[in-house]
Amino acid sequence: MSSLFAKIIAREIPADIVYEDDLTLAFRDIAPQAPVHILIIPKREIATVNDVMPADEAALGRLLRVAAKLAASEGIAQDGYRLIVNCNEHGGQEVFHLHLHLLGGRNLGPMLARQT
Repeated sequence: MSSLFAKIIAREIPADIVYEDDLTLAFRDIAPQAPVHILIIPKREIATVNDVMPADEAALGRLLRVAAKLAASEGIAQDGYRLIVNCNEHGGQEVFHLHLHLLGGRNLGPMLARQT
């Protein structure tokens, strides 16, 4: 394991962990972009969406179930929230360990700024 997130899984770097099970770990983003900003990661290090293997399907499905569970526990499920997965440089990925951003707690507006 080599990514920043792998070090969080190994407890080598502290994080505000809000959920953990055998396949996933969820923690609050250190630079939140919304009132609720939680990162949900598979414990197996997968660099990008392009690197997902058939054996990863259970863990990736679990990411979505954990997102819904956390949205409910954070009180944002009813009003709505956004889930984001970035892939590679042009997709905005900064940490090369696949992760799901759970954002909510306010109106997040349009997905992308409109180009004129």
